[in-house]
Amino acid sequence: MSLMYLEDFQPGQTFELGSIAVTQDQVVEFATQFDPQPFHLDEEAGGKSIFGGLIASGWHTCSLVMRMLVDNLFSRTATLGSPGVNQIRWILPVRPGDILSAKTRVLAVTKSTSKPDRGTVEFQYDVRNQNDQPVLAMQGISLFRRRGD
Repeated sequence: MSLMYLEDFQPGQTFELGSIAVTQDQVVEFATQFDPQPFHLDEEAGGKSIFGGLIASGWHTCSLVMRMLVDNLFSRTATLGSPGVNQIRWILPVRPGDILSAKTRVLAVTKSTSKPDRGTVEFQYDVRNQNDQPVLAMQGISLFRRRGD
């Protein structure tokens, strides 16, 4: 399979990014290292919070999406990284036992005017749990090489 370059992306195009299961061990391990708030670390503390139970850090959810994105799209593209994200919305808590599915839609494709070998693709990410409830919405920008002549 050949790599996808900037020219292979078109506004409106969608990509399924697969699914991933969320485990309690992963939730606690991520939180212990990166987001040690009580409702991410302990079921009892989570139960006393506004969330009513242990929940994954939003940053953990973003990391899971990144994993799906690399495995199911970026691994077959001429990606050059990302200058950042424009928006992240954590819509519903992600809980141990959830199975997340993600898809992305191309919003815009822009050729660089200063660096003709590359350009950007703006993506809208939609992440849902096993009940088809949205848990994360995100807009991000990725850099891609242009196809050489």
